[in-house]
Amino acid sequence: MEEPPAHLPVTRLSEQPRRGQRRRVPGRPGPVSHRQAAFRAATKDRVIPLGVNVAELELADRTVTLTNLLKPFWPRLGLTKGDLLQYYVEVAPVLLPHLRDRAMVMKRYPNGAAGPFFFMKRAPAPRPSWIETCSIEHASGSVIDFPIVQDLPSLLWVVNLGCIDLNQWYARCDDVDRPDYLHFDLDPVPGATFDTVREAALLLRDTLEDLGAPSYAKTSGSKGIHVYVPIVRGPSQKSVWQIAKTVAQTLAAARPALLTAEYQVAKRPAGRVLVDYNQNAWGRTLASVYSVRPTPAATVSTPLDWAEVERGIKIEDFRIDNVPARVKREGDLWAPLLATRGRFRLARLT
Repeated sequence: MEEPPAHLPVTRLSEQPRRGQRRRVPGRPGPVSHRQAAFRAATKDRVIPLGVNVAELELADRTVTLTNLLKPFWPRLGLTKGDLLQYYVEVAPVLLPHLRDRAMVMKRYPNGAAGPFFFMKRAPAPRPSWIETCSIEHASGSVIDFPIVQDLPSLLWVVNLGCIDLNQWYARCDDVDRPDYLHFDLDPVPGATFDTVREAALLLRDTLEDLGAPSYAKTSGSKGIHVYVPIVRGPSQKSVWQIAKTVAQTLAAARPALLTAEYQVAKRPAGRVLVDYNQNAWGRTLASVYSVRPTPAATVSTPLDWAEVERGIKIEDFRIDNVPARVKREGDLWAPLLATRGRFRLARLT
């Protein structure tokens, strides 16, 4: 049989069903939910196989072993770990540039979105020889080798560990103390609505615009909105944190009925939106753009056009089953975060 072109994936299927489960014929999955059926119908060229629990995916000269593909990750939606992997295959072209050369903090959900999770920093061993690592020394003096997601095989390897969302370092590995952007996590305090979060995001956008700083929004995929500013790399992470703190506190002081920058949870006034600057601290991470979140609706942290924020959107508008089609239609709305031109010099604010 003629071999397929090297750039196309080759899948070798395992014929062994999951323990305690009836054997399924590849390509003939069991009953599916409406959400699962819609997701699969939208996927024309599926790379992750249906109906098997283990598969080996060959990408050029690399082989990725994928396991527990039939495990329900969103049981009420009928979505499996295999469906999660397939989503990441589909968004990989726009996602990977935002992950490359950055240490990845693994947040693992071995039993799906509703199950317990744990954080893992050190790249597990044994691991494929082609998984690159980023060595980062911490204050304790210990050096941790984080995995780096450089390409589709390494992306699938990380997701196969049970990582539903992806949490990469703010700075690239060649200088882990000098980030490429500052950001604000707009999080509703109990009593605030998502419409209040949208209002806060637009106010923050206007404030940054007055300072001459470009800004880009995305849903957090959970409850709020993330606003990022691409910066010229140079200031330390601590300097970036300090500037974000100053902007957040100044803005909250100007609009106390809408915003708070209060660090202590117990002191945050109800019904406000927290302008969380502390996520800029060294070693912190936020869910990456295009990350699926472990929410009941399998929502996705999705880049937005500011006009969409003005018109009104909801977190649930962007999900694992519709974001790939949006990406095909809109492209990467966060491409400016990767560009060399148009980055803001933080020195203008000091």
